[in-house]
Amino acid sequence: MEYCLEVIKENDPSGFLQISDALIRRVHLTEDQWGKGTLTPRMTTDFDLSLDNSPLLQSIHQLDFVQMKASSPVPATPILQLEECCTHNNSATLSWKQPPLSTVPAEGYILELDDGNGGQFREVYVGKETMCTVDGLHFNSTYNARIKAFNKTGVSQYSKTLVLQTSEDTDSEEQTLPFPVPSERLPLRRMSPFSSALNLQPSFPGRSYFDLRSSPHQLSLHSSLQSLNAPGCSFEPQSAPYSQLVDIKKLLAVAWFAFDPGSAHADIIFSNDNLTVTCSSYDDRVVLGKTGFSKGVHYWELTVDRYENHPDPAFGVARIDVMKDVMLGKDDKAWAMYVDNNRSWFMHNNSHTNRTEGGITKGATIGVLLDLNRKTLTFFINDEQQGPIAFENVEGLFFPAVSLNRNVQE
Repeated sequence: MEYCLEVIKENDPSGFLQISDALIRRVHLTEDQWGKGTLTPRMTTDFDLSLDNSPLLQSIHQLDFVQMKASSPVPATPILQLEECCTHNNSATLSWKQPPLSTVPAEGYILELDDGNGGQFREVYVGKETMCTVDGLHFNSTYNARIKAFNKTGVSQYSKTLVLQTSEDTDSEEQTLPFPVPSERLPLRRMSPFSSALNLQPSFPGRSYFDLRSSPHQLSLHSSLQSLNAPGCSFEPQSAPYSQLVDIKKLLAVAWFAFDPGSAHADIIFSNDNLTVTCSSYDDRVVLGKTGFSKGVHYWELTVDRYENHPDPAFGVARIDVMKDVMLGKDDKAWAMYVDNNRSWFMHNNSHTNRTEGGITKGATIGVLLDLNRKTLTFFINDEQQGPIAFENVEGLFFPAVSLNRNVQE
């Protein structure tokens, strides 16, 4: 039909006459074919479809219908036990408990401290204990602390905020603010959570003193460890020997600390209220000071009272998890100077550098200057700088450290 319509539109009569016969035959042929029968469908009218519902049935059988229960309440707000909270030097101990009439158990607690400068609170402990000691805080700083409990349902409200003041200066070895901690309870100790990312204010310059003493047949370290913090004082490190070393030793504010039995090797023997340590082993053993430093400038000294047969004790700083059964500086957790009667070396991660002439004898004084403002560590022997600046780019939390052995009378 469409073809015929197009032909009829032809304007040239002669052209139409030329194809008219063919057009007529085509129309008759189509008409004859149409009348001969109906068109045969390509598919039958009976469709054979099958639906696989086995995955659906399996899912239905696996459905586990349970009765919804009402959610349990969150635990009650913990109570800070003020009579057991205290500060000592740059450490803070906090204790807490659940309210006496609380019926909802707590699965754990979250202790938070600010940065000592009015900044944001940070989590410093998460766990089930109800007592925690945080080390490595700033001297002469005010911290705010708070605690909350948690269980599977959620967390409680925060407790009242407790204000803690770290030590500024002391006249005796023990100072606690505001209350003493009972000796029968051992607090959980935590390293300072603060890092340079918190942008904390630098702590004040510091100085500490170690005295090295010896008992017969043993090398012993006698410690009158102090950390000096004087507001308004400053000390600028130089690449040349420290000409201001005498000035920094005249600072008046002193915070005392001793050796730490809790982190020392088992071969270390303590006496004199943990101010004196000896070693029962012929191998090097490590002992740390109780106080950690993370900011500011700190200086301490160690005096050798007895020295025989040229042993090589090591002095420096270390992380709390330093190896305790090797010489200080053998692993990557300690930065040290080890010295004999003629010369000294710096050592970190078992790398020995900067051999320097000049050793120690009986009565020698070893000074350690940890400048965390400049991130440097420098050593002195008898008030003279020993070699160049020993280590640079040191940052984090460091504890005074010493390694010694029993071979002093060989």
